[in-house]
Amino acid sequence: MYERETEQLQKIIDDSSRIVFFGGAGVSTESGIPDFRSADGIYHQKYKYSPEQVVSHTFFMKYPEAFYEFYKDKMMCLDAKPNAAHLKLAELEQAGKLMAVVTQNIDGLHQAAGSRTVWELHGSIHRNYCMECGRFYDARYVKNSEGVPRCECGGLIRPDVVLYEEGLDQNVIRGAVEAIAAADTLIIGGTSLVVYPAAGFIDYFRGKHLVVINKSSTGRSVRAELSISAPIGEVMSGLHV
Repeated sequence: MYERETEQLQKIIDDSSRIVFFGGAGVSTESGIPDFRSADGIYHQKYKYSPEQVVSHTFFMKYPEAFYEFYKDKMMCLDAKPNAAHLKLAELEQAGKLMAVVTQNIDGLHQAAGSRTVWELHGSIHRNYCMECGRFYDARYVKNSEGVPRCECGGLIRPDVVLYEEGLDQNVIRGAVEAIAAADTLIIGGTSLVVYPAAGFIDYFRGKHLVVINKSSTGRSVRAELSISAPIGEVMSGLHV
Protein backbone atom coordinates (compact mmCIF):
# COMPACT_ATOMS: atom_id res chain seq x y z
CA MET A 1 0.00 0.00 0.00
CA TYR A 2 1.17 3.55 -0.81
CA GLU A 3 4.01 2.10 -2.96
CA ARG A 4 3.70 4.75 -5.67
CA GLU A 5 3.66 7.64 -3.19
CA THR A 6 6.55 6.15 -1.25
CA GLU A 7 8.55 5.83 -4.47
CA GLN A 8 7.95 9.51 -5.22
CA LEU A 9 8.98 10.45 -1.69
CA GLN A 10 12.10 8.31 -2.01
CA LYS A 11 13.13 10.21 -5.15
CA ILE A 12 12.66 13.52 -3.35
CA ILE A 13 14.76 12.35 -0.39
CA ASP A 14 17.48 11.08 -2.72
CA ASP A 15 17.53 14.55 -4.32
CA SER A 16 17.80 16.33 -0.96
CA SER A 17 20.61 17.14 1.43
CA ARG A 18 18.95 19.61 3.83
CA ILE A 19 15.64 18.09 4.87
CA VAL A 20 13.55 19.54 7.69
CA PHE A 21 10.60 17.67 9.14
CA PHE A 22 7.70 19.63 10.61
CA GLY A 23 5.41 17.36 12.63
CA GLY A 24 2.34 17.30 14.82
CA ALA A 25 0.22 14.95 16.91
CA GLY A 26 -0.33 12.49 14.06
CA VAL A 27 3.33 11.47 14.28
CA SER A 28 2.76 10.10 17.78
CA THR A 29 -0.70 8.54 17.45
CA GLU A 30 0.94 5.39 16.05
CA SER A 31 2.80 5.20 19.37
CA GLY A 32 -0.53 5.17 21.21
CA ILE A 33 -0.59 8.85 22.19
CA PRO A 34 -4.01 10.45 21.58
CA ASP A 35 -4.19 13.59 19.48
CA PHE A 36 -6.49 16.54 20.11
CA ARG A 37 -8.45 17.19 16.94
CA SER A 38 -9.24 13.93 15.16
CA ALA A 39 -12.71 12.37 15.38
CA ASP A 40 -11.71 10.34 18.46
CA GLY A 41 -9.24 12.91 19.78
CA ILE A 42 -9.27 14.59 23.17
CA TYR A 43 -11.38 17.54 21.99
CA HIS A 44 -14.23 15.15 21.16
CA GLN A 45 -14.31 13.47 24.56
CA LYS A 46 -16.63 14.62 27.33
CA TYR A 47 -15.11 16.46 30.26
CA LYS A 48 -16.44 18.95 32.78
CA TYR A 49 -14.07 21.49 31.19
CA SER A 50 -12.87 21.57 27.61
CA PRO A 51 -9.24 20.50 27.08
CA GLU A 52 -8.55 23.99 25.77
CA GLN A 53 -9.67 25.41 29.10
CA VAL A 54 -7.74 22.88 31.18
CA VAL A 55 -4.40 23.38 29.45
CA SER A 56 -4.52 27.16 29.75
CA HIS A 57 -2.31 29.30 31.96
CA THR A 58 -5.31 30.73 33.81
CA PHE A 59 -6.74 27.30 34.61
CA PHE A 60 -3.36 25.93 35.72
CA MET A 61 -2.85 28.79 38.16
CA LYS A 62 -6.45 28.72 39.47
CA TYR A 63 -7.16 24.97 39.56
CA PRO A 64 -3.82 23.09 39.66
CA GLU A 65 -5.48 19.94 41.03
CA ALA A 66 -7.90 19.66 38.10
CA PHE A 67 -5.12 20.59 35.66
CA TYR A 68 -2.83 17.83 36.88
CA GLU A 69 -5.61 15.26 36.99
CA PHE A 70 -6.20 15.80 33.26
CA TYR A 71 -2.55 16.37 32.37
CA LYS A 72 -1.25 13.19 34.02
CA ASP A 73 -4.08 11.08 32.62
CA LYS A 74 -4.20 12.34 29.03
CA MET A 75 -0.90 14.04 28.22
CA MET A 76 1.77 12.08 30.07
CA CYS A 77 2.12 8.82 28.13
CA LEU A 78 5.46 7.81 29.61
CA ASP A 79 5.38 4.21 28.38
CA ALA A 80 4.97 5.19 24.71
CA LYS A 81 7.78 4.10 22.38
CA PRO A 82 9.04 5.73 19.16
CA ASN A 83 7.36 4.39 16.04
CA ALA A 84 8.62 3.89 12.49
CA ALA A 85 8.34 7.59 11.65
CA HIS A 86 10.46 8.69 14.63
CA LEU A 87 13.07 6.03 13.91
CA LYS A 88 13.33 6.84 10.20
CA LEU A 89 13.75 10.55 10.89
CA ALA A 90 16.58 9.79 13.33
CA GLU A 91 18.16 7.57 10.68
CA LEU A 92 17.94 10.36 8.09
CA GLU A 93 19.64 12.75 10.50
CA GLN A 94 22.43 10.27 11.23
CA ALA A 95 22.95 9.87 7.49
CA GLY A 96 23.41 13.63 7.12
CA LYS A 97 20.20 14.07 5.12
CA LEU A 98 17.96 15.67 7.73
CA MET A 99 18.96 18.94 9.40
CA ALA A 100 16.26 19.27 12.03
CA VAL A 101 12.90 18.16 13.36
CA VAL A 102 10.42 20.89 14.26
CA THR A 103 7.66 19.39 16.38
CA GLN A 104 4.45 20.54 18.02
CA ASN A 105 4.53 17.45 20.24
CA ILE A 106 5.61 17.43 23.88
CA ASP A 107 6.24 13.68 24.28
CA GLY A 108 10.00 13.55 23.64
CA LEU A 109 9.71 10.57 21.26
CA HIS A 110 11.95 12.11 18.60
CA GLN A 111 14.81 12.29 21.09
CA ALA A 112 14.00 8.79 22.35
CA ALA A 113 14.40 7.56 18.78
CA GLY A 114 17.83 9.19 18.50
CA SER A 115 17.13 12.56 16.88
CA ARG A 116 19.50 15.25 18.11
CA THR A 117 18.35 18.52 16.55
CA VAL A 118 14.74 18.83 17.68
CA TRP A 119 12.94 22.15 18.05
CA GLU A 120 10.05 21.56 20.47
CA LEU A 121 7.63 24.41 19.77
CA HIS A 122 5.32 23.54 22.66
CA GLY A 123 7.89 22.31 25.18
CA SER A 124 8.25 18.88 26.76
CA ILE A 125 6.63 16.80 29.48
CA HIS A 126 10.13 15.63 30.41
CA ARG A 127 11.17 19.03 31.78
CA ASN A 128 9.46 20.30 34.93
CA TYR A 129 10.48 23.13 37.23
CA CYS A 130 9.60 24.48 40.65
CA MET A 131 7.98 27.90 40.22
CA GLU A 132 9.64 29.09 43.44
CA CYS A 133 13.27 27.92 43.31
CA GLY A 134 13.60 26.63 39.72
CA ARG A 135 14.67 23.11 40.69
CA PHE A 136 14.32 20.54 37.90
CA TYR A 137 12.08 17.46 38.14
CA ASP A 138 11.66 14.68 35.59
CA ALA A 139 8.40 13.36 34.16
CA ARG A 140 8.28 10.29 36.41
CA TYR A 141 8.36 12.45 39.52
CA VAL A 142 5.41 14.49 38.26
CA LYS A 143 3.41 11.48 37.02
CA ASN A 144 3.88 9.51 40.26
CA SER A 145 3.22 12.41 42.63
CA GLU A 146 0.02 12.48 44.64
CA GLY A 147 -2.21 15.25 43.34
CA VAL A 148 -0.32 18.47 42.61
CA PRO A 149 3.46 17.89 42.44
CA ARG A 150 5.39 20.01 44.90
CA CYS A 151 9.06 20.83 45.24
CA GLU A 152 11.06 20.07 48.38
CA CYS A 153 10.87 23.84 49.04
CA GLY A 154 7.06 23.64 48.90
CA GLY A 155 6.75 25.43 45.57
CA LEU A 156 4.37 24.39 42.81
CA ILE A 157 6.03 22.38 40.03
CA ARG A 158 4.93 23.19 36.48
CA PRO A 159 5.72 21.38 33.26
CA ASP A 160 7.88 23.13 30.68
CA VAL A 161 5.06 23.07 28.15
CA VAL A 162 3.46 26.03 26.43
CA LEU A 163 -0.06 26.44 27.77
CA TYR A 164 -2.83 28.36 26.03
CA GLU A 165 -2.44 32.11 26.66
CA GLU A 166 1.36 31.72 26.76
CA GLY A 167 3.87 32.63 24.06
CA LEU A 168 6.37 30.31 22.41
CA ASP A 169 10.02 30.39 23.44
CA GLN A 170 11.86 32.94 21.28
CA ASN A 171 15.02 30.83 20.96
CA VAL A 172 12.99 27.84 19.80
CA ILE A 173 11.12 30.01 17.29
CA ARG A 174 14.41 31.33 15.93
CA GLY A 175 15.94 27.86 15.60
CA ALA A 176 12.86 26.41 13.91
CA VAL A 177 12.49 29.30 11.46
CA GLU A 178 16.18 29.28 10.54
CA ALA A 179 16.09 25.53 9.91
CA ILE A 180 12.98 25.75 7.72
CA ALA A 181 14.36 28.73 5.79
CA ALA A 182 17.61 26.85 5.04
CA ALA A 183 15.95 23.56 4.00
CA ASP A 184 15.90 22.25 0.45
CA THR A 185 13.04 19.89 1.35
CA LEU A 186 10.29 20.36 3.94
CA ILE A 187 8.25 17.32 4.95
CA ILE A 188 5.09 18.18 6.90
CA GLY A 189 3.67 15.18 8.73
CA GLY A 190 0.87 14.34 11.12
CA THR A 191 -0.47 17.86 11.57
CA SER A 192 -3.69 19.58 10.57
CA LEU A 193 -1.86 22.94 10.36
CA VAL A 194 -4.56 24.71 12.35
CA VAL A 195 -2.52 25.64 15.44
CA TYR A 196 -0.94 29.08 15.18
CA PRO A 197 1.64 30.52 15.36
CA ALA A 198 3.30 27.16 14.70
CA ALA A 199 1.44 26.53 11.42
CA GLY A 200 2.70 29.82 10.05
CA PHE A 201 6.32 28.70 10.30
CA ILE A 202 6.08 26.80 7.02
CA ASP A 203 5.76 30.16 5.23
CA TYR A 204 9.51 30.57 5.72
CA PHE A 205 10.24 27.62 3.44
CA ARG A 206 11.82 28.62 0.13
CA GLY A 207 13.31 25.29 -0.88
CA LYS A 208 12.74 22.86 -3.72
CA HIS A 209 10.42 20.10 -2.44
CA LEU A 210 7.36 20.40 -0.18
CA VAL A 211 5.71 17.17 0.98
CA VAL A 212 2.64 16.62 3.18
CA ILE A 213 1.91 13.28 4.86
CA ASN A 214 -1.30 13.34 6.88
CA LYS A 215 -4.29 11.04 7.25
CA SER A 216 -6.80 13.88 6.92
CA SER A 217 -6.73 17.09 4.90
CA THR A 218 -4.73 19.97 6.36
CA GLY A 219 -6.35 23.15 7.61
CA ARG A 220 -4.63 25.25 4.98
CA SER A 221 -3.48 24.73 1.42
CA VAL A 222 0.31 24.60 1.16
CA ARG A 223 0.61 23.68 -2.53
CA ALA A 224 2.63 20.57 -1.83
CA GLU A 225 4.51 18.83 -4.60
CA LEU A 226 3.47 15.53 -3.03
CA SER A 227 0.53 14.89 -0.67
CA ILE A 228 0.09 11.46 0.89
CA SER A 229 -3.11 10.70 2.84
CA ALA A 230 -1.80 7.86 4.98
CA PRO A 231 -0.43 7.02 8.44
CA ILE A 232 3.03 8.56 8.50
CA GLY A 233 4.74 5.55 10.09
CA GLU A 234 3.58 3.29 7.27
CA VAL A 235 4.93 5.68 4.65
CA MET A 236 8.25 6.39 6.36
CA SER A 237 8.98 2.72 7.07
CA GLY A 238 9.08 2.08 3.32
CA LEU A 239 11.96 4.52 2.77
CA HIS A 240 15.64 3.65 2.61
CA VAL A 241 18.43 6.03 3.55
